[in-house]
Amino acid sequence: MSYEPEESEIEASRAPLLDHLIELRKRLIISLLALGVAFFISFAFATQIFTVLLHPFTVAAQLLAIREAEAAHTSSFDFLAVLTGAKAMFLALIGAVELPATPGKVTNLVFTAPLEFFFTKIKLAGLGAVALSFPVLAWQIYAFVAPGLYKRERKAFLPFLLAAPTLFLIGAALVYYVILPFVLWFSLSQQIVGAGAISVQLLPKVSDYFSLVTTLVLAFGLCFQLPVVLTLLGMAGFVTSKQLMSGWRYAVVAVFIVAAIVTPPDPISQLLLALPIIGLYFASIACVKVIEVRRAKEEASQEVAPV
Repeated sequence: MSYEPEESEIEASRAPLLDHLIELRKRLIISLLALGVAFFISFAFATQIFTVLLHPFTVAAQLLAIREAEAAHTSSFDFLAVLTGAKAMFLALIGAVELPATPGKVTNLVFTAPLEFFFTKIKLAGLGAVALSFPVLAWQIYAFVAPGLYKRERKAFLPFLLAAPTLFLIGAALVYYVILPFVLWFSLSQQIVGAGAISVQLLPKVSDYFSLVTTLVLAFGLCFQLPVVLTLLGMAGFVTSKQLMSGWRYAVVAVFIVAAIVTPPDPISQLLLALPIIGLYFASIACVKVIEVRRAKEEASQEVAPV
């Protein structure tokens, strides 16, 4: 198997250093313009976007109402009642049953500095700008590096541009629909309400809530990039499927350690992050194995090809 056509293709794409710098400047200008436009759009709708981010808090309050409704039917500890309440909460969390209304209750957040919410909206607009302009940014990166890649490398690079944001969105969705409602439900359940003159209520600051959301979304989204990272390492020859399979025990321990660091201090959140990551680890082994089989076939065909 000859790579002469690909070598000639690379040679044809060679350009002086100045041309590369001009091309880089062009790509950076387009990326900055896309980021700027996306930032102003995101900032214009920052209040609406922040309201959407409050949905897990509202769901948590409704989940708490389910728990209180179940507890109202029993005057003492009943293990079956606890299991029934947990089942109802789980079904409500995954959308299998309708959440009860919480009349008279609103989702309350506060800010204690005059410009706290304003700066929070600026941060939110910055993250929104990156998310909105990501297709443009990814294409600019690909357009800049593609001329220096072989044809087969360009074909291998494109799937990662699709897999990386897709896996990130899956991790973010897990946070938004499962992790955050559970974490906030647990926080709300620690309140002391209806105890006479004593009242302990959760009133999170907008900046703290935004930090919690972004931290969890980034942590889960980046952890879900494990198949992309391991597959790239496998393509580069740094790891093999045999090495990954033999070290799966150490990988599982490492995953649980990372989950314990990036998630709130409760075992359920840690499991909800660790278990998908472990599944993705074994999926990565399968991807690396496929790459190795394909590479072996290419090498075998190259050996039997006439000189």
